[in-house]
Amino acid sequence: MLEIWIPITIAAAFFQNLRSALQKHIKGKLSNAGAAYARFFYAWPFALLYLWGLNAIGGYPLPEPNLKFLIYCVLGGISQILFTVILLYMFSFRNFAVGTTFSKLELVMIAVLGALILGDGLSLPAIVAVVLSAAGVIVLSIGQSAITLRTLLSGLMEKPTLIGLTSAVFLGGSVVFFRGASLALEHDNVTMAAAYALAVSIVIQTVIMGAYLVWREPGEIGRVITNWRWAGAVSVAGILGSVCWFTAFTIENAAHVRAVGQIELVFTFIASTFFFKETVSRLEILGIALVVGAILLVLIAG
Repeated sequence: MLEIWIPITIAAAFFQNLRSALQKHIKGKLSNAGAAYARFFYAWPFALLYLWGLNAIGGYPLPEPNLKFLIYCVLGGISQILFTVILLYMFSFRNFAVGTTFSKLELVMIAVLGALILGDGLSLPAIVAVVLSAAGVIVLSIGQSAITLRTLLSGLMEKPTLIGLTSAVFLGGSVVFFRGASLALEHDNVTMAAAYALAVSIVIQTVIMGAYLVWREPGEIGRVITNWRWAGAVSVAGILGSVCWFTAFTIENAAHVRAVGQIELVFTFIASTFFFKETVSRLEILGIALVVGAILLVLIAG
C-alpha cells in the first residue's frame, strides 16, 4: 500500500516546480532578495488561513507551543534565509558554477543532521539511495553547466565550493529544524502540527527578512507590493508546496522525503525535453537515471 507521505511529497515537488516557473515572471522586477522575500510576504496570510480552517472547520485543536518548538522554528527560519543569502553571495564569484553544484547536496546534509539532531536513523538501502541521489544531482548539474568533472574536482578547496557546501548545510538544517518543530509539538494530528509549525515559521521569516530588506535594500518591500500579481501567484504555489513539505516531514524521515522530492528534477527534465524541445546531454540523462533509481530504492525499501 502506498504510504500517504509519498503522494504528498510528489505534490510538494510539483508545486515547488510551479513556483520556480512562476518566479521567472518577476525576474528583473525585484532583486534576488526581494523575490525570495515575496514568498514569505504573501504566504503568511495563506498559512494562517489554512491553520484557521483546520481548527474552525476541521475541528482539530490548536497545539500548545513550547520552548523547544519555538527554538526549532527560529533556527529553521534563519537557516532557510541564510541559505538564500549565501547562495546569492556565491553568484558574485567568477567560478560560481562549481559552488552551485555543491550547494545541491542538501540531501546528504539532511541525512547527517537528521541523525545528529533528531536521531533519525537510515537503513542501508536509504543510505545507498541518498548517495545515488547526490551523485545524480551532481552529474545532472555538470551536464547542464559548462563545468567538467576535472573542474569540479580541482575546485574542491576553492572558496565558492566551501560557500556552496555551507549553503547546503543551512538548507539541510532548515528541513531538519522544521521537522523538529512539528515533532516538538507532540500533537495527535500530524496535519495540524505541520500547519502550526509552518504558520509560525513563515511569520518569523517574514519579520526577520523584512527587517533585513529595510536595512540592506530600502524600497524593495515597496516593489514587492507593487508587483503583487505575479509575486502573489508565486506565494500561492509556494505555500501549497510548503504545506505538503511540512506535512510529509512530520510524517516521515526528512531524508526519505527529500529523496523522493528529487522527482522535481524529473518534472523539470520532462518539461525541458518534451515541451520546450531543449537538447539534453548524455550526462543529464545519466543524472536523471540516478535520481530516479534513488527514488525507486526509497519507495521499495520504505
